[in-house]
Amino acid sequence: MNRLNRCIVRLRDVLGCVALLCAPVGLNAQSASPELDCVIEPQQVVKLASSVVGVVARLNVDRGDRVSKGQVLGSLEDGVEEANLALAKAKATNDYTIASMQARLDFLRGKVGRTGALGAKSFASQASVEEAAAEAKAAEEQLKEAKLNLEIARLDVLRTEELLKQRRFVSPIDGVVVERMLVPGEYRNEQTPILTLAQVDPLRVEVFVPLAYFSKITVGSRARVKPDSAIGGIYAATVTVVDEVFDAASGTFGVRLKLPNPELRLPAGLRCRITFELAKTAR
Repeated sequence: MNRLNRCIVRLRDVLGCVALLCAPVGLNAQSASPELDCVIEPQQVVKLASSVVGVVARLNVDRGDRVSKGQVLGSLEDGVEEANLALAKAKATNDYTIASMQARLDFLRGKVGRTGALGAKSFASQASVEEAAAEAKAAEEQLKEAKLNLEIARLDVLRTEELLKQRRFVSPIDGVVVERMLVPGEYRNEQTPILTLAQVDPLRVEVFVPLAYFSKITVGSRARVKPDSAIGGIYAATVTVVDEVFDAASGTFGVRLKLPNPELRLPAGLRCRITFELAKTAR
């Protein structure tokens, strides 16, 4: 009987050693935090305005409409800018002056050659030869000036196009229209935005976590988000920001997560519950 007991004790020792050898180093199995209160918010909210002031001519969207990045949502009155652009384009395509100058220069260069040949045979005075050369040189400089003026006209087209763009309202994000502050006919001053846009893919989750979990939640940590029961479901989110400054009064620190929302099923402005996947550090 004693021999059997000794065998059982030895077997337990062996199993214990095996368990120690098989234990992972650094991180143990994942554990979960308790459920915490959180809020689902838009990734960003944009107060859209133009860089110039003026009367709103048109708005192509209204509250609740979805917009895409780069989409023109409306514009200020731009009749003068449109006319200036048309004028600049007309000047930029007018190369008749250059053609005329080139023809005159070709003629004068030929004249220089002919006068020089006559001067070499004493059939033309030296003054005539020099005069022909000076005229050709002046025509060459005039041709350069005409080419420069045409290049300036082309640059003026770009400048006028940029002035026209400043009077348009272009969406900087993919999102939805939250609010429209002005309507066509109203004057936009320097302090008045025109539209409020919200980016809802991805969404942003904000949560305050007890200090006990500070070393267990890092950028890249995953979490499960449960929106308010009216919406329901469980969604995966990833930590993007862990605050380095704590709130001493509540004993918490802030964490921000990215919550993908490609099909826009989740609205922003929801209360939620969140559970983090925590990594236990080995002691």
